[in-house]
Amino acid sequence: MNFVYISPNFPDAAWKFAAALKRNGVNVLGIGDQPYNELKPELKSALTEYYKVGNLEHYDEVYRATAFFAWKYGRIDWIESNNEYWLEQDARLRTDFNVNTGIKLDGIHAIKEKSEMKKYYALGGIRTARQIKTSEGIEAVKRFAAEAGYPLFAKPDVGVGAVGTYKIIDEADLEAFFREAEHSHMYVIEEFVTGNICDYDAIIDSKGNPLFESWSICPPSIADIVEQNLDSIYHVEKEMNENLRFWGRQTIKAFGVKSRFVHLEFFRLDRAHRGLGNEGDFVALEVNMRPGGGFTPDMINYAHSTDVYKIWADMVAYDSTLVPESPNNYYCVFAGRRDGVKYRLDHAAMMQKYGHAIKQADRVPDALSGAMGNQSYIARFPTEDELNEFVYDITDRI
Repeated sequence: MNFVYISPNFPDAAWKFAAALKRNGVNVLGIGDQPYNELKPELKSALTEYYKVGNLEHYDEVYRATAFFAWKYGRIDWIESNNEYWLEQDARLRTDFNVNTGIKLDGIHAIKEKSEMKKYYALGGIRTARQIKTSEGIEAVKRFAAEAGYPLFAKPDVGVGAVGTYKIIDEADLEAFFREAEHSHMYVIEEFVTGNICDYDAIIDSKGNPLFESWSICPPSIADIVEQNLDSIYHVEKEMNENLRFWGRQTIKAFGVKSRFVHLEFFRLDRAHRGLGNEGDFVALEVNMRPGGGFTPDMINYAHSTDVYKIWADMVAYDSTLVPESPNNYYCVFAGRRDGVKYRLDHAAMMQKYGHAIKQADRVPDALSGAMGNQSYIARFPTEDELNEFVYDITDRI
């Protein structure tokens, strides 16, 4: 099997997916813009061959690299980046090389544009916040606001995370958004929903069946973390929530997801919301057709004593997995602290108190620090009380 891996060097954990593929006997053919001698040794050993391009943004360069691999190794079976940023380019390559193991160009809008996602949620009977495209004009948005009420939330129709998002508190704020926001005509505006963001992570086979499922909770949203410069905290839950399992699977069916690692976002309402549900109900936010970002795959492994890199590589190679479900489950928490902030317990004190539970303590790449902080910790605990004590200690500022 020939697997073309786009940007196998970023994000940092990508090499683990490549290494799992190699262990399954797959030819992993990397295309990236980092010089070969700068790649991690673990990535080098996982790659059958690496083709450096001048710029991954230049489609013609990436196309030629893929064509070279097809000439040298034969038919390409998979093309994947596992990265939101390259979803459309991945789909274009699959279309041009007739690779049928992933999304092609004719299906990309449903998973890239938030306005298109709404249509598929509706088909699946999945509740979502009401929405309007700003391209309909300010007067139409004002009529929407009169019905939905303020505050409202504006975000790019195509975008990742909290970049370029706005909370709009009244009509004056709305007019200022239209007047001042860059590319304001390329946004969607939604009714404001309050609650925790919960993520449904799953690896899906070619028939749309989950081979593995997990969920996590993000108490402050990424938007709040970035806007207010908060510490970044989220955790993987010990046991699967059955209501979220149901809505996650409904979403998979509605979008026709096959042969992918997915990261689906939901709100869990913290109060009753007209037209959406009661406190504790799940409301769909958006779909991400790739693994959770940052350290999420590693956290899932720690929480469930498993190996999602192996499960994903098994899905690619065998459309199944022999990785057993472990009876040993934990809470696994990520905490990202900010440079320049004084904490009651410094790094040394945290390591002394929680060294037995901390699985990783790393610096966060600058490209991700806005959402994840500068110094990260990943720890796991058998009880919720221990998890909460750790979160209190690591976020308590002087």
